[in-house]
Amino acid sequence: MAKFIDEFKEFALKGNVVDMAVGVIIGGAFGKIVSSVVADLIMPLFAAMGGVNASDLKITLKEAVMNGEEVVSEAVTWNYGAFIQNVIDFLIIAICLFCIIKGIAKASSKFKKEEEAAPAEPEPEPEPTKEEVLLTEIRDLLAKK
Repeated sequence: MAKFIDEFKEFALKGNVVDMAVGVIIGGAFGKIVSSVVADLIMPLFAAMGGVNASDLKITLKEAVMNGEEVVSEAVTWNYGAFIQNVIDFLIIAICLFCIIKGIAKASSKFKKEEEAAPAEPEPEPEPTKEEVLLTEIRDLLAKK
């Protein structure tokens, strides 16, 4: 049992799993924001222009069956307005993600250029071989004469 727990800890604490979990949570919150932008800001503009709320657009395939005041069966509708709203949600999310990824790529390329532009430290000269040390000593002795 202890081995299983250790393996699970190793799996759960890997960077990729944690990063993915954070991405899913942020994505859920981001999805709510985008849905609000579409439902509360964009779709009312379409409704103001056409006088129709897009999410209310539907085709009734079968009318509701009533027995006096009581509903026996609900109406069957094809809610294409909700589909339009979801497509607009998707497009806004895709555009936002494109802009975010493009910004990250631009920033990372800028940082890479700055790193390349920074002067690199000179590499230390390698230690001279025994032959080079010997030849240097011989040169110095000959120069003294």
